Amino acid sequence: MSSSGPGFPVATEAANEGGAPRLVLPGRSCSANEGVGWISKGWALFRGAPLMWVLFFVIYLIIQVALSFVPIVGTFVGYLLAPLFAGGVTLGCRSLETGGELEIEHLFGGFQRNAGNLLVVGVLYVVGTIAILLVFGIFAGFSFVSAVLAGGEERVLETLAAFSLPLVLGVLVCAALFVPLMAAYWFAPMLVVMHDVKPVDAMRESLFACFRNILSFLVYSLVMLLLLFVALLPFGLGILVWVPVMMASTYASYRGVFTEPDAD
Repeated sequence: MSSSGPGFPVATEAANEGGAPRLVLPGRSCSANEGVGWISKGWALFRGAPLMWVLFFVIYLIIQVALSFVPIVGTFVGYLLAPLFAGGVTLGCRSLETGGELEIEHLFGGFQRNAGNLLVVGVLYVVGTIAILLVFGIFAGFSFVSAVLAGGEERVLETLAAFSLPLVLGVLVCAALFVPLMAAYWFAPMLVVMHDVKPVDAMRESLFACFRNILSFLVYSLVMLLLLFVALLPFGLGILVWVPVMMASTYASYRGVFTEPDAD
């Protein structure tokens, strides 16, 4: 991976095998309205194979729900595997973008291409999540858990009242810490699977790119939240469209920030 000075994006051919778009480092600074453009492009990708996208989501949901039945461990295994599925979705998006088909095999493509590095991204994300939860534990205090285990409704209510401020502070601090963690994760699977960027480098580039494009992501997040509200209205069935569009729009954001447009 080539490097460049701050603020001077440089296109590189590094690890662009397999029809990957040309990588631009350290990534562009996009205008705020680009956030809406990512959603629009995500919708276009969804329209390219709507039934397959819904099937992608259903299969992934079943896997995650199955893992959730394994106490504690299952949840973290789901986090570990998420980058591999994200890598597969990325390969599927690239196939659609270049005139190919979206196939079930794409969902599991990350298990076959750069799987080790994608798994490392998952490990780093899990470690970050655990660290943040430990911070929350410090704020909340272990006595809260002890009081709950001790039983007695009155004791629990007293503990809740006593620890309300630390709990609120803990939630706020954790929320503040999750923002950079999510920013570091956002582009990482795509950089790893498409360009063979090393996990730590990918997460660093993702973190800085997200903060350089904070206005774009703010607009993107607000519009996606509004669309989520709309999606939940028809008995929640709209979520079958909303989640795939979100997946595809994530790919669109990567294309807008980190890659050159494809040659005509």
